[in-house]
Amino acid sequence: GDTVTGFWRRRLLKIFPNHIVMWALAMVLFAGAMTPLSASLPNLFLVHSWFPQHETFISVNPPSWSLCSELLFYLLFPFLIGPVLRIRERALWGWAAAMVACMVAVQLVTDFLLPQNPPTPEGFGISLWEFWFGYNFPPVRMFEFVLGMLLARLVLAGAFPRVRILPAALLCLAGYAAAMAVPFLYGLNVATIIPVSLLICAVARADVDGAPTVLRGRTMQWLGEVSFGFYLAQYVVMYYGRTALMDERLFAPLPGVLVLLGFFLATLLTGWLLLVCVERPVMRRWSRPRPRLQQAPGAPAEEREPAPALR
Repeated sequence: GDTVTGFWRRRLLKIFPNHIVMWALAMVLFAGAMTPLSASLPNLFLVHSWFPQHETFISVNPPSWSLCSELLFYLLFPFLIGPVLRIRERALWGWAAAMVACMVAVQLVTDFLLPQNPPTPEGFGISLWEFWFGYNFPPVRMFEFVLGMLLARLVLAGAFPRVRILPAALLCLAGYAAAMAVPFLYGLNVATIIPVSLLICAVARADVDGAPTVLRGRTMQWLGEVSFGFYLAQYVVMYYGRTALMDERLFAPLPGVLVLLGFFLATLLTGWLLLVCVERPVMRRWSRPRPRLQQAPGAPAEEREPAPALR
């Protein structure tokens, strides 16, 4: 019952207001002094991950790189959902396996065909070209997005096996441990995609079945609502706190833990402020078209869109 324009409106309003606020805050606090216009403007419009220059795809507020991929996903979703829904149920597993295989193929192409220089300034042990194409370039992340659509169909059809949440979570920890042991490129997403997929589907299956889980609690739901703002605020809070407020001081283990806890709480507070002062007001005000005050006799009723979810 949704419309393409209604879906796009809600997704753009979900992404851009929080992003613009954190972009402006980062520019005022630190990024404006060291970011050229050729990098800050693409970042503002969420196209910076399409550029292979490091000063562009990692610019202003670095976590915003993933929003470039999200924007591509949401723009293409109305055109993907039809073909995905037409896949026969018994073929879903094959298509899901193909998406994982394509993810592996992306990293193989990145590893063996892309230039090995120059290295990344972060010291990742790979080249700038490899880091950009294998991780930041939005089109190569489409395989994960489509995989999520296929897994959603399997869960809704009751065709996904019943996996308990705790074993799936432990398998995720093993996947992240493996990601730290394998070559950097293959640890970016290939080493964790199957465990993460199992965990997501285990939780989703429990939700569909109405089974009680820890995620149904009010606190966890609140954390989920705050998570988008938390994600966008993390770098600004930590970078500005470490460089400007603490002058890059080093701490002993116990004070260091307390500093990290302070960063966590400050980031959580910033995420909550983004939720209540930016995200919710914008979604409530503009996520649906305003009803017409008057309607000409005989004119068709204006199409009504479903009430938007905040997430």
